[in-house]
Amino acid sequence: MSRILIVDDAKFLRETLKKILSNGHYSVVGEAKNGLEAVRLYKKMRPDLVIMDITMPEMSGIDAMKEIRNEDPDAKIIMCSAIGQQRVVFEAIEAGAKDFLVKPFDEMRVLQAVKHVLNNN
Repeated sequence: MSRILIVDDAKFLRETLKKILSNGHYSVVGEAKNGLEAVRLYKKMRPDLVIMDITMPEMSGIDAMKEIRNEDPDAKIIMCSAIGQQRVVFEAIEAGAKDFLVKPFDEMRVLQAVKHVLNNN
């Protein structure tokens, strides 16, 4: 079973993702509410996948992703944001995101993205 770390400053959205992922038979091994926590938990847990919000306090999702990918260039990270702007999506992909989800989450789209990223290196 694939191990996933969820990173979002909104508890409600972490809970929503956790429910979607457990419905898809994935294991959520950790939750972080900002980029600093995400980096610390990633180093400790080495999950198979990270789903991370872009806009968070203390350290943005893009900065956290860059730090995680410095530590582990093979890290699989899906970024998400309520901002569906092309520039933000492009910035996330440029920084190494494997996919991008727009809030509010569509369960089928989340599961499709997770399956795609986990099955492709």
